[in-house]
Amino acid sequence: MKKMKKPGQVRIIAGQWRRRQIRFPEISDLRPSPDAVRETLFNWLSNDLVGSVCLDLYAGSGAFGFEAASRGASSVVMVESHSQAIKHLSDTQNLLNAHDVIEICHEKTLHYLESISQKFAQKFDIVFIDPPFKDMNPGEICQSLITHNRLNDGALIYIESQKSNSPLPIPPTWHIIRESQCGMVQSTLIKT
Repeated sequence: MKKMKKPGQVRIIAGQWRRRQIRFPEISDLRPSPDAVRETLFNWLSNDLVGSVCLDLYAGSGAFGFEAASRGASSVVMVESHSQAIKHLSDTQNLLNAHDVIEICHEKTLHYLESISQKFAQKFDIVFIDPPFKDMNPGEICQSLITHNRLNDGALIYIESQKSNSPLPIPPTWHIIRESQCGMVQSTLIKT
């Protein structure tokens, strides 16, 4: 009989849900960002997070979205296409009683951004882009954010990618304001 693997866990670092555990299923390519990477990112965002409207693309474990909500974001939309991950995100949302601040969308990222089914497409102040490295195409995602008018003025975009010598393919009017590396992970914060 094959032994079931336990789901993974990450903890919320700070805010109202500090030290709470987020469970996530074992899915290939789901790799939650280490605490050190998330702590660095949220230190960068400390002056911009309270009251912000956030979008967590490729939500996976939900570590970015739940952390943002815990630290004072007014609303967070989490977009994820994997059914098992969606179930765990919903379970965590229920556990934290976070229905008033977190919306979970079971969709592919580009389909969500391109969706015209919404009467008024929501705009965001902060966007987290952390896809599986093998599916990494930040240029297409960034362009879709612009094309479908999903960003508020001066929005911040966080991209987590595999360490590389090649520059990120971002629009020419966007500017990298912070960068960091931790092992094979490249963290980039961009101002639009």
